[in-house]
Amino acid sequence: MGEPMCRNLARKSGRSVVAWDVRPEIAGRLAADGVLAARSLEDLSQRAEIVFLSLPGEAEIRAVFPRIKNCVVVDCSTAPVALARALAAEIEHFADAPVARTRQAAVDGTLSIMVGAGDALFARVEPLLRCMASDVTHCGPPGAGQAVKLLNNMVLSVTVMALAEALAVAKASGAVDPKVLFETLMKGSADSFALRNHGMKALLPETHPEKAFPVTYMAKDVGYALDLARSAGLRLPGAGTVFDLLEETKQLGLGEAYHTAIIEAVRKRRAP
Repeated sequence: MGEPMCRNLARKSGRSVVAWDVRPEIAGRLAADGVLAARSLEDLSQRAEIVFLSLPGEAEIRAVFPRIKNCVVVDCSTAPVALARALAAEIEHFADAPVARTRQAAVDGTLSIMVGAGDALFARVEPLLRCMASDVTHCGPPGAGQAVKLLNNMVLSVTVMALAEALAVAKASGAVDPKVLFETLMKGSADSFALRNHGMKALLPETHPEKAFPVTYMAKDVGYALDLARSAGLRLPGAGTVFDLLEETKQLGLGEAYHTAIIEAVRKRRAP
């Protein structure tokens, strides 16, 4: 996601953009859009006024964060709410700004970005975020952006699980043609974005490609959402079941497959 986001920032912001990645070939591709390559993360933080992070998760953020000095930091990764709050307490200018929608949306500059920040910092970074997104929402103080993103992915994953269960029953029982099932659900109260996209485009044709949003990422995000729920004294049976199924999907060797591969774990759970 970070590469197309950086490209759109360079093309639309009118600002000088410097990038660093552990994969040097990415900087090479971005050079065509005028993006300058930093020699290291430390070099990047010395040259930049505002640093945008796009990282896989908590471990990578914790490894990178101490190497960034004297900058505004906008973390576009998906991470725990508690981590966002802790980072905001460490530095004066920090915003969590996780992104939603697909990689194609990142390419098109039509992401949805959920921001946790103070009012003044949000006003400062919003024009830059709009170079990468068609929807930018100020959700509240630091941590609020992560909370919305995690709960979004939790709801999505629970919905995908329900669709996977319905599809598995249709196929195993032979009671109804799966295509007829999903097309009819779209005409009723079970219709949803997940059905029209994850259901029709991935679950129904049994297409779970790699290099999309994988099972490992969804398991991470649902796990973070469950952590947030536990910190509030809540137990979430639906999200807990999804997390278990995602872990079972990883054990089937499908961790890098698109997260709709959860249907394979659903099929493995046989009735007693």
